[in-house]
Amino acid sequence: MAYLDMLCAVSPLDGRYGSKVEELRDVFSEYGLVKRRVAVECAWLAALCASPELPECPALTADEAKALQAIADGFSVADAQRVKDIEKTTNHDVKAVEYFIKEKIKGTSLEGRGEFVHFSCTSEDINNMSHALMLRDGLKALRAAQNEVTDAIAAMAHAFAAVPMLAHTHGQPASPTTLGKELAVVAARLRRQQDEIDRIVLPAKMNGAVGNFNAHLSAYPDVDWEALARGVIEGFGLRQNRLTIQIEPHDGMAELFDAIQRWNTVLIDFDRDVWTYVSMGYFKQKTVKGEIGSSTMPHKVNPIDFENSEGNLGLANAMLGFLARKLPISRMQRDLTDSTVLRNMGVGFGYALVAVKSTLKGLGKLQLNQDRLAEDLDHNWEVLAEPIQTVMRKVGMANPYERLKELTRGRRVTAEIMKEFVGGLELPEADRKRLLEMTPATYVGMAEKLAALV
Repeated sequence: MAYLDMLCAVSPLDGRYGSKVEELRDVFSEYGLVKRRVAVECAWLAALCASPELPECPALTADEAKALQAIADGFSVADAQRVKDIEKTTNHDVKAVEYFIKEKIKGTSLEGRGEFVHFSCTSEDINNMSHALMLRDGLKALRAAQNEVTDAIAAMAHAFAAVPMLAHTHGQPASPTTLGKELAVVAARLRRQQDEIDRIVLPAKMNGAVGNFNAHLSAYPDVDWEALARGVIEGFGLRQNRLTIQIEPHDGMAELFDAIQRWNTVLIDFDRDVWTYVSMGYFKQKTVKGEIGSSTMPHKVNPIDFENSEGNLGLANAMLGFLARKLPISRMQRDLTDSTVLRNMGVGFGYALVAVKSTLKGLGKLQLNQDRLAEDLDHNWEVLAEPIQTVMRKVGMANPYERLKELTRGRRVTAEIMKEFVGGLELPEADRKRLLEMTPATYVGMAEKLAALV
């Protein structure tokens, strides 16, 4: 059996959906984790060498700095395999990274600084930084997809800003709106959650075994270790958490996962609404040559992309929700339950990415059925009971709501019935004229203007 043959993969993210998550492989794989561990270790060694208060770890020459950075930048799958081979002996994944770097610098001018690799660090100093970098990089891919689908929905909002549509509340005909306005609401909701995601700067720590710089100060009591660590942390685009236990407590991760879940939930809401619009005939779907909708009903064109998206968003939220609830909990200084759980961050991201791409694919198949929208509006003249009774209230007529309720509730009302009713009202001529000219398709308020806000 070939390794990672899609037909033999346990997870659909490595099997059926493997091609849809290619950009996450370099991030959330074992290779991606080890690669970032090496990057953090190299950055820490470079920072130590740059500190004049550590004479035993002399400053790097330009060539040495370049050579050290090359270990991180040029880290390959073969290098990752070498680390895993070392781990077979150490039975410790982070220590294997330390030994790998020492092996790489052996026989070079960097060799004399070998004991400053992983100097005063606990494994979690390296791991928390690496996990934060994985999330930072994975988020770039996910946010790009989120932006793409949000922009596509916003573009549809602009294109359909003036297309009148019967709104439905509780599944029943309600005051008309425009299709563009309904789509604009979704785009605005998604962008709001995107802003919340973007506000999060993941915290990180490099403060030793129990978060106090104990070992650091035992060797160099006069070094400003907090400042030195902060430089490394901020150099990776993260923020320093000064108060930690052995682990960085993962509250920032939980905030990120919760924020992504909220974005996903808005998209689930959208997927379901579009699915409903398709079932109502408001949208047709472009057919794909050779594609089959049903194994027994040849006529069917199913909204499979929105269904796929909804299902995968549910899976993503299940994983991200578990991560957000579990990770901030650790027995005293730490336990290892987070270690195995953190290896599944890419699962949550992967299902989310598959889902977003499915929604985007589904949007590309939609074709507006304006005739069906117009037909639905013309079949529901009773929705004009709202503006008529509102004008009647304005001019002080008795029992306007009750009179329209008696006329319209639970029955279909034609244009002729509504016009006859308005014609019999003692209204100012301007109000009468406006109501007589009104149709369900023109009674849309500020919908078109509002659609332009996204």
